[in-house]
Amino acid sequence: MAVWALGLNHTTAPLDLRGRFAFALDQLAPTLHSLRSSFGAQRHPDVEAAIISTCNRTEIYCAANNAALEHTVGWLAESGGVSPSLLRSHAYTLENDQAARHAFRVASGLDSMVLGEAQILGQMKDAVRAAESAGSLGSTLNQLFQRSFAVAKEVRTATEIGAHSISMAAASVRLASQLFEDLKQTRVLFVGAGEMIDLAATHFAARSPKAMVIANRTLERGEKLASRFGGEAMRLADLPARLAEFDIVVSCTASTLPLIGLGAVERALKQRKHRPMFMVDLAVPRDIEPEVRALSDVYLYTVDDLAQVVQQGQAQRQAAVAQAEVIIDAGVQSFMHWLGQRGTVPLIQQLNAQTDAWRSAELARAKKLLAKGEDLDTVLEALSRGLTQKMLHGAMAELHAGDAASREQTAQTIARLFLRKER
Repeated sequence: MAVWALGLNHTTAPLDLRGRFAFALDQLAPTLHSLRSSFGAQRHPDVEAAIISTCNRTEIYCAANNAALEHTVGWLAESGGVSPSLLRSHAYTLENDQAARHAFRVASGLDSMVLGEAQILGQMKDAVRAAESAGSLGSTLNQLFQRSFAVAKEVRTATEIGAHSISMAAASVRLASQLFEDLKQTRVLFVGAGEMIDLAATHFAARSPKAMVIANRTLERGEKLASRFGGEAMRLADLPARLAEFDIVVSCTASTLPLIGLGAVERALKQRKHRPMFMVDLAVPRDIEPEVRALSDVYLYTVDDLAQVVQQGQAQRQAAVAQAEVIIDAGVQSFMHWLGQRGTVPLIQQLNAQTDAWRSAELARAKKLLAKGEDLDTVLEALSRGLTQKMLHGAMAELHAGDAASREQTAQTIARLFLRKER
């Protein structure tokens, strides 16, 4: 069994390219079906697959009897509308122990923009549940991910990898406080109602801004989140008309196209008499058109722009990283041992089936002899002799076949298998 991974993340690919390969959670099932069907039943039957897609990474994990990395690259390139060569220049491909090591490092927060952040673990679990629901997980990938979760738990328990980590949400607050002297006098708009917006709203709420508003496509979901912070909810369709009200805008939705365009921001700035606006686009693909950055009264940050801020405190965590790598190494070795054993499963099944057939045949023969009135001891003797002869027949035949060298090798193998107690 082979395991392989294909991915691109914040260190290998620019934001706009990552946006081409971003899949919302509800898109994972049909995407996984498309991926698996692309392999073809004849060349790669029963391919297992899972996709992790976040603002910082998109990764495909697969397992099958034979690795098919090139095919996976081609499929992903086509799905994103780019050439395979362009994708390869910004992607990484990993097999077997390296794929397992990468999965363990991702789950543990060692491969994140925010070293040690815990959010990725929940995102990986969501991806695994999606693959399971789509019927694409399989026993090998399930084992890989369950072990990655266990390793991540041990890393977070045994090390201080998450100590002093600065999240994207916290970094947004930090940057906003550098622009506005007192965040209590600001009005904050959050676009979306997902996990990232929830985190951002929590951090901003701690600074007690003048107003907090959640704009969401589904008003009910927006109201539910807004009620937690004593805020207001509004429909996404009302955003252009009300944009000028807000000093700070934080956006993170699953939209495939920008929700806030250059024209809308220009009109808002005019209404604000060019008072500055602080904008954070945490979405991949972008929620805010990149041209907005050129406006003189707008301070626009994307997930990639926040990298330098969130890396502060990195030095203090390097000792914890070394400890975490030791835990991950042990996890990789354990997984590869398990994967290696999986290769013998068909042979074990064949052996069990063969011995069951021998046992059934000898038992049926013994019952017939007993029914004819044969002596019990005689029947038991014949039963045991019949079983041992069947079990040893193949070994005896091999000992008499082939040349001297092969017979010697066979003899050593048979001795190791059948004469262990005497050795």
